[in-house]
Amino acid sequence: MRLILNSFTFAIILTPLVFSSSVSLGDGFYLPTLENIEIHIDNLWANFKKGYNIGYNATAEEIHRFKIFANHVKMIIKHNVEHDLGLHTFRLGINKFATLTNEEFRQQYNGYRRPKDSRKQYSDIRHSHIFSASYTTLPVSIDWRDRGIVTPVKDQAQCGSCWAFSTTGALEGFHARSSGKLVSLSEQQLVDCSSHWGNNGCNGGLMDNAFKYVHENKGIDDESTYPYVGKDEAACKFRRKSVASTCDGFVDIPQGNETALQEALAFQG
Repeated sequence: MRLILNSFTFAIILTPLVFSSSVSLGDGFYLPTLENIEIHIDNLWANFKKGYNIGYNATAEEIHRFKIFANHVKMIIKHNVEHDLGLHTFRLGINKFATLTNEEFRQQYNGYRRPKDSRKQYSDIRHSHIFSASYTTLPVSIDWRDRGIVTPVKDQAQCGSCWAFSTTGALEGFHARSSGKLVSLSEQQLVDCSSHWGNNGCNGGLMDNAFKYVHENKGIDDESTYPYVGKDEAACKFRRKSVASTCDGFVDIPQGNETALQEALAFQG
């Protein structure tokens, strides 16, 4: 049972501080209100551990994680009640990260590393006129998922490889627009093979470094050929016969230039 709690609704009665009774989410699972969370939190914790197949060898560690989990649940409930009052535009739900502190999450998943001289370092392969749409009216909105050029949501696991997923996401969209074929590209190849271009695998990296690697390597494999394992592998397993896409160049959108950001999103994907 996956406890992704993002489809329930709280009823607000009398005042914003008085909430309805617990709301069923199926399979006998209930998200408590702030009023009765202490009564139900143990059952919620048991269902969470079962749903994500989580176990702890040490009692002290489980107590520590339980406290973090309980605080997150309270924050989620409070936020979603405020959402129903019109104070927020989005709802929150429990997921597998509910036992991590914010600092732990940043350490494990935020692997973006930007060197100060990166803009100068890679100017040799950037195309300064990849997009120029000043003569074209920008759309009010666009969702490339509806156009079939966005791959399904991926999970980087406990590896600081967000930079690799950002790289493949950009390449996948551009490749789909130019070829008509949506192909999931290999983040693991970038993790394993681009260290000589300045990346550090699960310890962080930069999209510019990855683009330069794909450009000079003359390609990147698809996901099925070079699947993601979420850790640093000992050797690069790139196979040229499995190349699914290439990178001719890239452009960094100027910081603070929302028009350039709109153009890139609207016309590049």
